Amino acid sequence: MTMLKTPSVKSLLAGAVLASTMVVSTAQAAGDLTRKPQKLPDLVMGSEASDYSLSQSEYNLETGTAYKLAIISTGRKEYAVQAPEFFASVFLRKVEAGGMEIKAISLTELEFEDEGEAEIYFVPVKPGKFEFYMDGLEGKGMVGVFNVK
Repeated sequence: MTMLKTPSVKSLLAGAVLASTMVVSTAQAAGDLTRKPQKLPDLVMGSEASDYSLSQSEYNLETGTAYKLAIISTGRKEYAVQAPEFFASVFLRKVEAGGMEIKAISLTELEFEDEGEAEIYFVPVKPGKFEFYMDGLEGKGMVGVFNVK
């Protein structure tokens, strides 16, 4: 008959210390992640060639990196930029438009009734593929995607 040995208090304590050391050694960021944003190519809605054109239909981003995106309306149509899943998965630092800074927790929509520009400053915090579109103009091809790694 084989006897099972129960672990000593000393070996249990050594195992607990080793496990806690492994947990503590996770990666940590240094500094403010929202500063020095990378400028993305402008998203321009409408052009002389087509009222329904987009200058960009795809953006490749990384979590934990600060970005600045200028969204520009040529004023050829009313454009309402929506990206609900994307807006819910970023830390929004601010929006600059019309000579003012808007500090908010999240965005629902950026609506341009005329020619204009808004810059959004954000940090993606969740990876995934997130669609953006101009509300009501999706059938005209005004859709794109944010790919976040």
